[in-house]
Amino acid sequence: MALHSLETDPEYIALQTELVHLQTHLGEIGGRLLIIFEGRDTAGKGGGIMRFVRFLNPRQYRIVALTKPTEVEQGQWFFQRYLKHLPDPGEIVFFDRSWYNRAVVEPVMGFCSLAKHETFMKDVVMIEEALVKDGIMIIKFWFSIERREQSKRLSKRQTNPLHMWKMSTVDAVAQQKWEEYSKYKAKMFRVTSTPACPWVIIDGNDKDVARKEAMRYVLSRMDYPKKGTAVERLVPNPEILEVVHDATEAERYLATHKGH
Repeated sequence: MALHSLETDPEYIALQTELVHLQTHLGEIGGRLLIIFEGRDTAGKGGGIMRFVRFLNPRQYRIVALTKPTEVEQGQWFFQRYLKHLPDPGEIVFFDRSWYNRAVVEPVMGFCSLAKHETFMKDVVMIEEALVKDGIMIIKFWFSIERREQSKRLSKRQTNPLHMWKMSTVDAVAQQKWEEYSKYKAKMFRVTSTPACPWVIIDGNDKDVARKEAMRYVLSRMDYPKKGTAVERLVPNPEILEVVHDATEAERYLATHKGH
């Protein structure tokens, strides 16, 4: 379903209305919301963000999609380039990929040493817990897709001129390195799933269903005065979305989703 089609979808419009109510409330109370979008290449992260922000007030949200670190940034503390983009009071920030590059993409592609990867895995949980204690609401989405679906989407990027700009060196080897990505993804779930900052794993094979369930999850987690006035169901579909709070839940999820 294309974006213009979504705008004729009553469920999507109702969810968007709820997001506007939520954003208005965050502006009034000075709330800070950080939503991280992660997942395999072509899983629908960037498109998902665009669906989230379609009707939001542009003065009260930012999309952060960082490029390759500069020479100066490579010499900085790893988290430094990300932390300066954290939400200000009354703001929602969407990370199109995040510091979790160092959990999966960087070690798979050889962009960081194993020692730096291990240091990251030890530090990230403490940093996220500190941010939550300071009052920042963090939601971590992982959009999961099957190997065959990724192959179809990669082919589209290679042939459709409107999508070619999305094709990167990382995308080009995504299928070849599928199993290696799976290994590091599994490790990330086991180590960085915490009660304070769980992973929210979404079946992204149907993009539009995935995006609506992601919106529903955000709305379900937040309190705001007009909550539920525009849409009946704010509880996400457990067949599409699963929340992983710790290593035990991560193992359970991984055991039942080996093809993703």
